Amino acid sequence: MATYRELTGAGVPTRAAAVLVGVPRATAARTPRTPVLVRGRVPANKLTDIERARVLAVVNCPRFVDLPAIQIYAQLLDEGVYLGSISTIYRVLTANLQVKERRRLARTRPGRSPSFSLPVPDRSTPGISPSSPDRSRASTSTRT
Repeated sequence: MATYRELTGAGVPTRAAAVLVGVPRATAARTPRTPVLVRGRVPANKLTDIERARVLAVVNCPRFVDLPAIQIYAQLLDEGVYLGSISTIYRVLTANLQVKERRRLARTRPGRSPSFSLPVPDRSTPGISPSSPDRSRASTSTRT
């Protein structure tokens, strides 16, 4: 297939290239099962290591330690400071394993979970049981 691609790249018509290589045109034109690996370009505005460290230092300072990235971004923009987009801040946090609940939350003690149970009815009252019908109510409807 590489030969077919070289021939068609050099300007040979596809029909002639298929005949020269000895494969049907449909097979030659089919996309390969194994994709050709193409190296992605590095974005021109990618943060340097120093800029990433600055973003991480600002996000972890005591003033912002309990805030999500979107609020940090908004407060910094109000002050005229732009470190990167919200998604960039999240990327830096993810790379440093810090994407989680950032607030200090109260923790329950291990082994103790709150129990929510209904009170058990008192069964010591004589003559009333859950299986026996209530005899005090008279039936108001009569069937004929």
